[in-house]
Amino acid sequence: MIKVLVVDDSAIVRKIFTEELSKASDIQVVGSAPDPYVARDKILELKPDVITLDIEMPRMDGITFLKKIMAHHPLPVIVVSSLTQKGSAMAMEALDNGAIEVLAKPGGSFSVGEMGAQLADKIRAASKARFLKRVPPARSASTATMRSGAITQTTNKIIAIGSSTGGTEALTQILTQMPPGSPGIVIAQHMPANFTRTFAERLNGLCHIKVKEGENNDSVVPGTCLIAPGNFHMLLKRSGARYFVEIKTGPMVHHQRPAVDVLFNSVAKYAGGNAVGVILTGMGADGAAGIKAMKEAGAKTIAQDEESCVVFGMPKEAIKTGCVDKVITLKKIPQGIMDMI
Repeated sequence: MIKVLVVDDSAIVRKIFTEELSKASDIQVVGSAPDPYVARDKILELKPDVITLDIEMPRMDGITFLKKIMAHHPLPVIVVSSLTQKGSAMAMEALDNGAIEVLAKPGGSFSVGEMGAQLADKIRAASKARFLKRVPPARSASTATMRSGAITQTTNKIIAIGSSTGGTEALTQILTQMPPGSPGIVIAQHMPANFTRTFAERLNGLCHIKVKEGENNDSVVPGTCLIAPGNFHMLLKRSGARYFVEIKTGPMVHHQRPAVDVLFNSVAKYAGGNAVGVILTGMGADGAAGIKAMKEAGAKTIAQDEESCVVFGMPKEAIKTGCVDKVITLKKIPQGIMDMI
């Protein structure tokens, strides 16, 4: 049984979370707290496996409390924030300070039912998460680390990446090492609306390549990375020699929108052997069918190894298909991609 502590200043939100999570047979809400001071005492008393944490609260904000948790009593934290531009920026700060995941509060594009299912899945993933040594985001890798001669041969290639829990940190480590002329990159990261835009803007300031949230009809060109917008699927399309993306709504796949399988299946169809598929840390099976489709279409494939994953779920399921060419540690994935290209 996974023990959860809900920390939120809204009594209504605490009640909704408790009711929704009580529907899961493997999750127990052992307590709730209206602010970090009460939460501190309940952490010591109840010893929860996972905490859900609001950002804007009285007496102490969630970011400050998160820093204190990670410094003195580290455990998995899921940040649950309203969908505002301010909130999304703060959520990205939370991820930088050790939060495992971010999730949108009920309302807007998320119904209470959808939120409950996603929150339960993220709690399950968080309960299995391992705290890995964090690498500060920086332009730490010189393009000289990539073997010369590869880029000029790969301008018509596509790199497709899928990730979930722990993916924001993994993507940061990979994308900051990609050289300016690397092939076009498309990414499906499980993340709510608005957060993806802030995440892309943050990466754009750190990387040698241009990183942006994907918009309908954006071209996929060398030196550019497109991240699927939260709450929308992103598909690769091709017209003649031009690759571009289509942004669309549609049913959730594996309880996710964007879904990795949706992106990977489109890459298999339109890029085939001109693509490299990479599946990173995350819970569940999203991406496994897509990796299989890509491999069968002639693409090269990579999965992150268990040791460097926060949650070894999605890579494990992809490996089970027998369609993964290489299983390698996170820090070697950028060079692994370029070797395959």
